[in-house]
Amino acid sequence: MNQNDTIVAQATPIGYGSIGVLRVSGIKAAEIAKKILYKIPRPRYADYLPFNDFNGIMLDKGIALWFPNPHSFTGEDVLELHCHGGPIILDLLLKSIISLPKVRIANPGEFSQRAFINGKIDLTQAEAIADLINASSVRAAMSAVNSLQGVFSSHVNKITEKIINLRISIETSIDFSTEDIKSISKKEIYSNIKNIINNLKQLISDSNQGCLLNEGMTIVIAGNPNVGKSSLFNSLIKKEMAIVTNIIGTTRDILHDYVNLDGIPLRILDTAGLRNSLDEIESIGIKKAFNEIKKADHVLFVVDGIKVTTEKSVEMLLNFLYDLSIQVPITIIRNKADITREPVGITKINGFTIIHLSALTNAGMEYLFQYLKKIMGLKNTVEGNFIARRRHIHALEVAYKHLIKINNKLLMNYYTEELIAEDLRFVQRELNKITGSFTSEDLLNKIFSSFCIGK
Repeated sequence: MNQNDTIVAQATPIGYGSIGVLRVSGIKAAEIAKKILYKIPRPRYADYLPFNDFNGIMLDKGIALWFPNPHSFTGEDVLELHCHGGPIILDLLLKSIISLPKVRIANPGEFSQRAFINGKIDLTQAEAIADLINASSVRAAMSAVNSLQGVFSSHVNKITEKIINLRISIETSIDFSTEDIKSISKKEIYSNIKNIINNLKQLISDSNQGCLLNEGMTIVIAGNPNVGKSSLFNSLIKKEMAIVTNIIGTTRDILHDYVNLDGIPLRILDTAGLRNSLDEIESIGIKKAFNEIKKADHVLFVVDGIKVTTEKSVEMLLNFLYDLSIQVPITIIRNKADITREPVGITKINGFTIIHLSALTNAGMEYLFQYLKKIMGLKNTVEGNFIARRRHIHALEVAYKHLIKINNKLLMNYYTEELIAEDLRFVQRELNKITGSFTSEDLLNKIFSSFCIGK
């Protein structure tokens, strides 16, 4: 990204609309204003003016807004042109603007990236902008607003500050060991690290909730053929999307849809029946099913209540887990309660949760929805919630595990002050990745390239 270029982009959706907005940011924004408006508007006031191309032909009349640096979103000179939303008008204005040297169309997310680089927002706030735009529920939107206001950053910065203060105390003891300066004791170091660990543990829990609001959960429906997987899928998404027949192997590819469960987006996947098949197409579907199962946040393992007992259901699940070779959270769904006449509801056997229901009649589905809410750890309030991403949780968990190692080695007297200081520097660096105080250019490009053009 060349920050010396002036960038321009349409900030409203492409197509016909009542209003279209062009946003310009950079050192040539003032020159562009003079060429199009014949003046620089009064800062931060709406000015109703003619919009002209560079040949002096009036194209439209609209509202112009001028934000001189550093008091703008990007920290640069910013010009916004609000005109009628016809694509021809916007295109003519855009072509005039980019005809100037060192003026180009903005890359996706480049306005937000410049705001980050110029210190107007940190990285979590920049990501919150995209999360707010893409929010799939009111809860997610409100949490994204909290992140945009700096709620998440504040939690991270408070922990980082504690680490910095502890580093200062330890490194002062190392550098001035011969001076008459009170050194920090190992007991005090241990106490401080214990406090930071507790703070991080709580932040990881809150961040998991924030990630859930942002990204939701992936629920995979699995099991043998003809046990009612597709009926359960249709019942969960509340529409007839999957074909339901008595023919074995009807579902051969992955079907998926989204359900909003109290503000949490659930991605529900219906998969091919698991069995040994000589059919080439069905075999591909079964392979795809296993791939999705291994990536799932949770698996609903469906069994036919007519054919197997409750105890046999658990035995089948244990065999399935053995074949899977990785640990995935799984719940047993005993289907066809309308035929077996067994009571609908939730039972537990050998530590496994079993939900008895009928996917055909929807009897017992309320127990499944309640259970899904429980395993998500859904909070009843959005106050203080914030949006988080998986990269945030990864950085927090790396920092947390490293602090646990420091803590354990302190207890066994394995650590010197020099090693503790170095390890704390590593922990601080991990936390800085979240807010962007320390972030590689590759990561920045990856994050901002997922944004809308004009944002």
